[in-house]
Amino acid sequence: MAEHKGHRPRRAWIEFIPPVCAGVLVLTTLAIVVFIAQRGLATFVVDRVSPLEFFLSSLWKPDRPVSAGGPALGALTFILGSVLVTGLAVLLAAPLSVMTAFFIVEIAPAAGRRFIQPAVEILAGIPSVVYGWVGLSVIVVFIRERLGGLGFSVLAGALVLAVMIVPTIVSVATEAVRSFPQEAKEAALALGSTRWQMLRWVVFPAVLPGLLTAIILGMARAFGEALAVQMVIGNTHTIPHSLLDQTITLTSGITLDMGYTVIGTPWNNALWSMALLLLLISLAFILVSRTIARRGVLR
Repeated sequence: MAEHKGHRPRRAWIEFIPPVCAGVLVLTTLAIVVFIAQRGLATFVVDRVSPLEFFLSSLWKPDRPVSAGGPALGALTFILGSVLVTGLAVLLAAPLSVMTAFFIVEIAPAAGRRFIQPAVEILAGIPSVVYGWVGLSVIVVFIRERLGGLGFSVLAGALVLAVMIVPTIVSVATEAVRSFPQEAKEAALALGSTRWQMLRWVVFPAVLPGLLTAIILGMARAFGEALAVQMVIGNTHTIPHSLLDQTITLTSGITLDMGYTVIGTPWNNALWSMALLLLLISLAFILVSRTIARRGVLR
């Protein structure tokens, strides 16, 4: 009895630790959001830059002297670069990843399943700089020699990103396909469906919300990637007119310019505005994926 009473204070402390940890994480998240929002809004509140100029102008001359008209802070090139590279990467990676998820769960033999999924998951552990280096040594050279141009291009960035987001999409999509009830599959087969008809007309529509969630999470991963894309995309402040043109993304612009700015200057504030835009886009991706997942559960 005495030993039991002696353990009670320790148990109380252990039960107290998880909510404290959760609270610390929530406060940390809120602090980061408030900090980025405060710095990001300074472009519009302190420097009086019009939101229309920031979002719709491609003129980026943040160090232009006042005598020449003052800083020009149009971020359209960065935004279009991020959208193009991410969109093309998702177009390349999504079909490949979804087909791989169906193959792992429904088609591959047990021995192959034990090999394929870990092989895909290894891709998630490779550092971004390694992806960028491989892209710089292989993809950029291939594009330059086979397709023309300098090699540094939207296409090179999209190919590198496509490989990087495959593990994210495959992992989530595999769990979505695996969650489909075995009894429903057997019922479809018992009604005369072939294996492919069962996968196409029964399993695929049922797990589609989970597949869309996987693709959106992959898209969020691609939108926030900086280093690997920066190494192969060229980083020129021009709007691309073909997949072989160079451009720049929001993340590349921030990492390249952050070392040349002084805190509180319009240039520095504009970079924080780009960071705030990235944060809002990431939050939008999370909200959309959670909405799709919730509707899929309710259905």
